[in-house]
Amino acid sequence: MSLRLLPVPEGLVGERVDAALARMTGLSRTRIGEMCQEGAVRRGGLALGKSERLAEGDLLEVDLPDPRPADPVPTPVEGMGLIYQDEDIVVVDKPAGIAAHPSMGWEGPDVLGALAAMRIRVATSGAAERQGIVSRLDVGTSGVMIVAKGERAYSVLKRAFREHRVDKTYHALVQGHLDPSSGTIDAPIGRHPSREWKMAIIDGGRESVTHYDVIEAMPGACLARVRLETGRTHQIRVHMSAVGHPCVGDETYGADPAMAQRTGLARQWLHARHLGLAHPITGEQMVFTSQYPDDLVHALEILRT
Repeated sequence: MSLRLLPVPEGLVGERVDAALARMTGLSRTRIGEMCQEGAVRRGGLALGKSERLAEGDLLEVDLPDPRPADPVPTPVEGMGLIYQDEDIVVVDKPAGIAAHPSMGWEGPDVLGALAAMRIRVATSGAAERQGIVSRLDVGTSGVMIVAKGERAYSVLKRAFREHRVDKTYHALVQGHLDPSSGTIDAPIGRHPSREWKMAIIDGGRESVTHYDVIEAMPGACLARVRLETGRTHQIRVHMSAVGHPCVGDETYGADPAMAQRTGLARQWLHARHLGLAHPITGEQMVFTSQYPDDLVHALEILRT
């Protein structure tokens, strides 16, 4: 553990201790609550309860867990395949349940650790815990993901993603039937005002644009091809929920628990299907594809009957 002095930002004045510190540190709200019980969160030397409110000018004394080492811990990940690699990039087929990179509060496996176990080097550019990562997938989202192996490749790819010059296509199985069958959802996304680890459509959020086309309709659900013009956290999940069609299995964003149980899904039905981009060094146009994993195939078969 290490002692950190954390001034409370203006935007978090009036928030509960657990909610504010979760945003400030990246730890879960549950973990912050445990730290409060242990006396690890103090103000003026006095321990704070998790539900107390923060005031303007507060300086928190927090005994934080030691951060994970900057270098990825080699951790073999069953089911993570390589779609393509050369001296500049590596494209992986990420399973669900795997984070893109290490982060405070996440104790499970991650893509960088899996690559380290395969003895695949990645670029050293970027924050220490996410070196080489140019675009991320949620822990519960499977599919194609690219990592830079060289510094120039990292720089070029980051710019390409930032300037929306990468074709990111997902397949999403959503509840109900999208109407119209092709459309665009344009609504700003930001942090949910009261729920940690959740996003929401809010005034003042970041521009977020999602295009979709229905591929197949089935009783109670439809399979859609989704193309992201922007790349916000949980963008597809938030937008689909906002129009009344959450991804099947995505109970965080309002999916029907009974349908999740019927299909056997323990996560949202969302898969990064295609990634199209210019190679960062050669300029060659490349398209990478990931097949559906078994749990998504099973859910489709159940809902088609």
